[in-house]
Amino acid sequence: IFRVDGRNGVPFLHHGTSKDGLKWSIEPKPISVKDAQGKAMKFTYQYDPRVIKIDGTFYINWCNGNVGPTIGIASTKDFKSYKWVSNAFLPFNRNGVLFPKKFGKDFYMLNRPSDNAHTRFGDIYLSKSRDLVDWGRHELVMKAGPAWWEGVKIGAGPAPIETSAGWLLFYHGVLSTCNGLVYSMGAALLDLKDPAKVLMRSDGYLLTPEAPYECRGIVPNVIFPCAALTDAPTGRIAVYYGAADTYTALCFTTVDKLMDWLAKN
Repeated sequence: IFRVDGRNGVPFLHHGTSKDGLKWSIEPKPISVKDAQGKAMKFTYQYDPRVIKIDGTFYINWCNGNVGPTIGIASTKDFKSYKWVSNAFLPFNRNGVLFPKKFGKDFYMLNRPSDNAHTRFGDIYLSKSRDLVDWGRHELVMKAGPAWWEGVKIGAGPAPIETSAGWLLFYHGVLSTCNGLVYSMGAALLDLKDPAKVLMRSDGYLLTPEAPYECRGIVPNVIFPCAALTDAPTGRIAVYYGAADTYTALCFTTVDKLMDWLAKN
């Protein structure tokens, strides 16, 4: 599921397919989400989608316009028909990221309370729900800073990756400079049973804007991780990230390399 901006500048969600994960065909029309009565819903805007699978159902969550940004949730089994679930939180909230498994009877979601503008603050919280509709039992997971590269705000990236050592989380951090904001990517390891506990967290960034497509675009100097593919036998990880709010870029690592880097940084 991709964010696609129309010629009027408003983003909506589109379905894409690929045989190799590199060359993608994007459907020209946004996905149609139906309400409980089977009627197609209308949205103000949709962006920053994440997708996870639990018990044969795919859940999509995104930043949804509902008198300000909140976290919209829909489900699908075939990426052809989509069912509306809920707006998880009151405005204002962004960077909702569901865990790809249930904890007992609960769904867990990382999220970041924010405001209605280009938020100059933001920490990562964990929220819990039995039905994906009513969310509560909120806990602080990580605060922005103290490192400068993530001193303004932070936000969860792709769905956390389950490893034997803990939940591997890629996230973005934002630096304020004389030339504007800079978005970089970092990583953290969360406890397997209680992901509100941070076991390791990078002091420096993993990736920061350097390539031309990361530094020049609609929003310059942005690396914004949103999706990841993993291969358990080899430990390979492919991370898809937004580059300068203009391109979708791709980078690679392995679980072993990342764990070693986290331990040293």
